[in-house]
Amino acid sequence: MRIHRGGPALAGLALCLGVLAACGGSSGGQAKGDAAPPPTVGATTPQNATGADPADPADPAKPGAADGSSLRGKVIVIDPGHNGGNASHPSEINKQVQIGNGSKACDTSGTSTNAGYDEHAFTWDVSNRLAKLLRAKGAKVTLTRTNDTGVGPCITERAAIGNRLGADAALSVHADGAPASGHGFHIIEPIAVKGHNAKAVPASLRLGRILRDAYHSGTGVPYSTYIGEKALDRRDDLGGLNLSTVPKVFIECGNMRNAGDAAKLSSAPFRQRIAESLAKGFASYFG
Repeated sequence: MRIHRGGPALAGLALCLGVLAACGGSSGGQAKGDAAPPPTVGATTPQNATGADPADPADPAKPGAADGSSLRGKVIVIDPGHNGGNASHPSEINKQVQIGNGSKACDTSGTSTNAGYDEHAFTWDVSNRLAKLLRAKGAKVTLTRTNDTGVGPCITERAAIGNRLGADAALSVHADGAPASGHGFHIIEPIAVKGHNAKAVPASLRLGRILRDAYHSGTGVPYSTYIGEKALDRRDDLGGLNLSTVPKVFIECGNMRNAGDAAKLSSAPFRQRIAESLAKGFASYFG
């Protein structure tokens, strides 16, 4: 992914420059579709030794969070970024779609590690691990795609799936493709787009903060060194966030172009830790 400045982004500036566009930025000269930028360092709210906000009612230390019982019956949508067939179908993924305040490419192909581990494969694996954990605690989980060999769906449909289900929360899973010197993770939060996501933004910000703390505590991955503020980056150029009427955020789990991050993201045991950390975050959010 290409580094994207934090804060509001001007919709329409992200024109599709080719097939190999990454969802949160582009590696090399790749352009973004529903891109998700890179990670940052710190914590927005006072935290205790476990990374929990002592003033937050969803503190993981509270009943219902630690045992995951708070997840029972919750409708959660997990969006594995990109898809395995995107790169070979440029005309489909490069078509422009309306994202509430402009237009953007239907989808992108994502980034990869220098060793060739693709972002779409990473997001598919993590999302399925996470879904399994959430379902085991009684949550009703839907993924936005059913395999890692297809094309899309478009960013508009990814948002629409959560809206149609009236999801209690939604998460789009990504990994970044920023310059190799940067490392760490970050959460991308929405900015209100009138007539679309405004009512869901407050809950989305809370979801983002809680997932940030859970991910940081559970994986040990530091806040991004190259984008955002305390691992939080707010944007209004992502269709998946602009069009979501339910609480939703993106996570960039690390920078695939950084050797240290790439080694972690390429490890199956570490991907399980990622899933476990995010599952705890959801339990805390609903707790």
